[in-house]
Amino acid sequence: MTGSIGPEAASVVPLQRSREHKMIAGVCGGIAEWLGWEPTVVRILYVVVSCVSVAFPGILAYIVLWLIMPKAPASELRGQDHRRS
Repeated sequence: MTGSIGPEAASVVPLQRSREHKMIAGVCGGIAEWLGWEPTVVRILYVVVSCVSVAFPGILAYIVLWLIMPKAPASELRGQDHRRS
């Protein structure tokens, strides 16, 4: 059914760079959160695709995504308390 708004629509994560699963800029972590996958799987797939495409397009794509993907707000840390005591 198209156009219906239900519990699935409320749990959609916007595509943004991750603060929680960040290694360089949070691009792969953000894509993983958006897809609902493990960040490690996305990183491995990214490296494999980059190597197969002779690395340059993968590096260029990462830089472009780094520039255009918004960073996740600090308040959106998936409901976990990340304050240091």
